[in-house]
Amino acid sequence: FRRPFRYTYYHATAYLILINAIVYFLCSFFPNLLYYLSLNVVYIIRNKMLWQFVTYMFVHANIRHLLLNMLGLFFFGLGVERAIGSKEFLLFYFTTGILSAVLSFILYYFSGNYRVLLLGASGAVYAVLFAYAVCYPRSIIYLWWVIPVPAPIMVFIFALIEVVSGFFSSSNVAHFTHLFGFLVALLYFLIRMGVNPLKIWKDTYKN
Repeated sequence: FRRPFRYTYYHATAYLILINAIVYFLCSFFPNLLYYLSLNVVYIIRNKMLWQFVTYMFVHANIRHLLLNMLGLFFFGLGVERAIGSKEFLLFYFTTGILSAVLSFILYYFSGNYRVLLLGASGAVYAVLFAYAVCYPRSIIYLWWVIPVPAPIMVFIFALIEVVSGFFSSSNVAHFTHLFGFLVALLYFLIRMGVNPLKIWKDTYKN
């Protein structure tokens, strides 16, 4: 289960960004496509649209939504892909994205949010940010391009923001999907890679 892939690097991050851009423009020309590709509890249960657990990651609500996610994927994905290889990166990306959708589906189902359309790469991108902090624990990220923050601290800040926003915000942002991205990324490192991110961060900064 933990057998590593042979290291290869073929710019998978760039291809993911390209696919997201293509799907966005296709949805701009064919708006109904958004309803087939986004994740919705009713569509999955009633219409068996199981592909939505994958395709929701490539659909975005507007150009700002697309650009924010793709910038995050570009800045953090390139580094993670170089560190673990393209095959492992793609497995990580799709595993975290799909499982974030599954957990979101369960949450929406039991909370009665049947009309929600879940869309965007955010769950997987948050997982990639988590992975970046594991691969480069001493890396400094500039919050709002101004405030220098160590990558692991950034993960904790974002997690806190998403917890508070998830319970108290009334926006349409899928805050819990972001949190699920962090959670699944943590489990991926523990189970698939045999790495404890919390130990790495503790050992990095204990001195």
